[in-house]
Amino acid sequence: MTPWLQQLRTLIPDVGLFIWVYAASALFGYLVGSVNPAAIIAHVRGTDLSGGSGNPGATNAGRLMGWRVGVLVGLLDVLKGFLPVVLVEYVAGGGPARVAGLLAVIGHISSPWLRGRGGKGVATAMGVVLAVRPIWALPELAVFGLVVAVTRNVGLASVCSAIALVPVAIVFSHDLVDVGFAVALALIICVRHSANLRRILRSVRGRQGIPKG
Repeated sequence: MTPWLQQLRTLIPDVGLFIWVYAASALFGYLVGSVNPAAIIAHVRGTDLSGGSGNPGATNAGRLMGWRVGVLVGLLDVLKGFLPVVLVEYVAGGGPARVAGLLAVIGHISSPWLRGRGGKGVATAMGVVLAVRPIWALPELAVFGLVVAVTRNVGLASVCSAIALVPVAIVFSHDLVDVGFAVALALIICVRHSANLRRILRSVRGRQGIPKG
């Protein structure tokens, strides 16, 4: 905790300071996450992101504007998950930093500047993971890469890597706060990909001749 925050503690009751710090961290994370690089670059270039998948994220940006733009958008999405966590942790500590990270992902998924639309949150979530627990990133990337290699389905790979985050947290950390954070982050990603999961299930049922319902 920085010296100025310690001085502020003497002026504000502990409970009030606790609420203020967490609320400010959440708002900061959400606002940073809500800035959508794909939409900004598409606007500058005069590209309509409603083409392709219609998703204002790195994958669709690469599809419509070229792989270099897709890589740039992906890196910026990672950065906007990474920076809020690092900055908030420096100022206020690990708990508020985790809240800022979760809200950065939510801001990316549901941006007020895009009328509630947004990306899938995977790259931003990876930036949050890199800031909170970098050691988690390697097994996460391994799961993602393996599922993509086997299925050629990025959406399914994203869900699998999100689900894998929970056992990864359990193995690499004995801190219940870390595990709870991993569960929350995994739930956000899985909920955002629920439509993809339904499409995948319908496709599997169709191939196997399983009736709906």
